[in-house]
Amino acid sequence: MMQLTRYTDYGLRVLMYLALLPEGQNASIDTVCQTYGISRNNINKIVHHLGKAGFIRTQRGKGGGITLNRPAQDIGLGDAVRVMESTLTIIDCNKPACTLLPACRLKGALAQAVEAFLSVLDSYTLADLTAPAANELRQQLKLA
Repeated sequence: MMQLTRYTDYGLRVLMYLALLPEGQNASIDTVCQTYGISRNNINKIVHHLGKAGFIRTQRGKGGGITLNRPAQDIGLGDAVRVMESTLTIIDCNKPACTLLPACRLKGALAQAVEAFLSVLDSYTLADLTAPAANELRQQLKLA
């Protein structure tokens, strides 16, 4: 079973939270931490990563906070996952060295499965995840 890291899961949650904010409103890192019950240390790392990748904008000081850097419909889910995941390789045939190499076709099949997985994610934007149930999601996050 392919499983995304908790880091990516939290990153997607942060993006969804920001997509649900009223236009022009920033969120504080503390509010995001409290909403999801995630440590400030984890959220700081994720926000920094998402900011460097251009998904979110951060602003320090009074009136600062975090917000999406572009509209939710312009943020592809596949792109976000690729940025957040350090590797999407399911297996490493070299650690320990596999005696089936080079004849084995498993690695190729798994790579094809990852590409199919990413292809499905590429068909969704952040807006696809949030817009259809925005009111309900805002209530769940206590944004409404």
